[in-house]
Amino acid sequence: MVTAVISTAGSDKKAKVSENTVLHLSFNNAITERSDKGPLSDFNFMNFQSNKKIGLNDILANIRSAKNNDNIEGIYIDVSNIPAGFASTEEIRNALIDFKTSKKFILAYSEVYTQSAYYLASVATKVYLNPEGILDFRGLSSEITFLKGALDKLGIEAQVIKVGTYKSAVEPFILDKMSEPNRKQVTSFLGSLYDHMLVGISQSRNIPKDSLYSIADKAQLRNANDALRLKMIDGIKYKDEVLAELKSLTGIDSKKDIKSVNISDYPQDKENDNSGSSSNRIALVYANGEITGGEGSDETIGSERISRAIRKARTDDKVKAIVLRVNSPGGSALASDVIWREVVLTKKVKPIIVSMGDVAASGGYYIACAADSIYAQPNTITGSIGVFGIIPNMKGFFNNKLGITFDGVKTGQYADLGSISRPLTNAERLIIQNEVNRIYSSFTQKVALGRKKSQTYIDSIGQGRVWTGAEAIKIGLVDKLGNIDDAIRSAAKKAKLDNYKVVEYPSQIDPLQSLFNDTGDKVRIYFAKRELGENYTYYQQVKAAINLTGIQARMPYNINIK
Repeated sequence: MVTAVISTAGSDKKAKVSENTVLHLSFNNAITERSDKGPLSDFNFMNFQSNKKIGLNDILANIRSAKNNDNIEGIYIDVSNIPAGFASTEEIRNALIDFKTSKKFILAYSEVYTQSAYYLASVATKVYLNPEGILDFRGLSSEITFLKGALDKLGIEAQVIKVGTYKSAVEPFILDKMSEPNRKQVTSFLGSLYDHMLVGISQSRNIPKDSLYSIADKAQLRNANDALRLKMIDGIKYKDEVLAELKSLTGIDSKKDIKSVNISDYPQDKENDNSGSSSNRIALVYANGEITGGEGSDETIGSERISRAIRKARTDDKVKAIVLRVNSPGGSALASDVIWREVVLTKKVKPIIVSMGDVAASGGYYIACAADSIYAQPNTITGSIGVFGIIPNMKGFFNNKLGITFDGVKTGQYADLGSISRPLTNAERLIIQNEVNRIYSSFTQKVALGRKKSQTYIDSIGQGRVWTGAEAIKIGLVDKLGNIDDAIRSAAKKAKLDNYKVVEYPSQIDPLQSLFNDTGDKVRIYFAKRELGENYTYYQQVKAAINLTGIQARMPYNINIK
């Protein structure tokens, strides 16, 4: 059976691009940092279907290639939602703006535009909406799920020890609503994200930013006619009318089918991939996901795997500079420090530049702060310099819900410190608080050293507070606003390279290894999602709270912006 699956999944043939072809942008699955080239990547072994994902790296490369491909006449954007964060959407949007300099068309059509989808589509030469369609444009909102009530019902107490007025990662476990400091920081970074989005749409659609704000604030845009009247779109059309226009734009006979190639099937430019000097390389190290100890995976940052990748690039004489691509909400403070050390050692012998993705906060900022320079998008979420620890007290759950009690002996009064079967004593809490304070001091000291600021200043902008890239550049947490290509060019310039080859690290995990190692977990997750539906997210958060170990440097849990 496995052999048959491998044969099917491995038949991933890239489409050929003939004359008068349209590049089709539709994103049906989550956009990852880089595409998995393995034949079994994203294959669902429960229903034997492929959930093909495409990496941001290939999306950007394919749009760049299509710009210079004479057989590509233009781009058709067909999206209702963007399954990616703000910064990833920004990179795709900027690539489309660059594509327009070729004088080729970009046509966008949808039956429903979410705000992120419209932000992307607004750069199109023409933006169309179905006559009965919806353009959601009401402003951004942020929602946080609070779990204290659920934990109370289960008889579980989240014992929190933290540093940072704004370190709100613990709030869902101990409060039933936002604290005022957290409300202040969310209001600030949400306002920054919204302002950037309005400016972008204003420039693309030639509508004053104040007018856009008023349209959203007063909910003036309620149907397709409103969207046309307010100049948010260029026309109201059914899909057949849009397809007819695409045929006209590409010179295709009305009776024939449009020649199109999906962004995920666009043939890779192998000649371009192999260009550059093989003896002058820039290592692009992907650090994506939650930070943990050990090996991790392609979706998590294992301190051993990422440290080894940085070390390998540092000791390779052919690698002249390194770009560390960070897309992480943080995680283990210890694992973050292990990676930080490799960045410090690298900086002593060759340039290392950080490119921040959607999120590079808390532990994600920890591993970035020692770099020569840091690039972020205006809508990257970063900062959150703070630490915390959570030790669940599950005595009430065990005693009152399950009828389980505990007893035992120990050789010292702290031998069972951290036990979840009882509450912490005051002395134990003090021990942990002192350790959290020490790690926060070490964190801020390392940020101060890397950013060439005083520790007192870093503490004043730290305290767990979250910032956008646009805010962070003003306070010195990042150096420049730009994308991953900007970071690569900066690394090349610092290494004095005119001709170079970009090589990706670490090597992606063998899909066969993943298959045999993780199939049991995938089966359990599959059935849990089937049973719980949308509530699976809450189950994950409660499970994560119970399983947290060690001091954490991570972002607030699941801030949902829409």
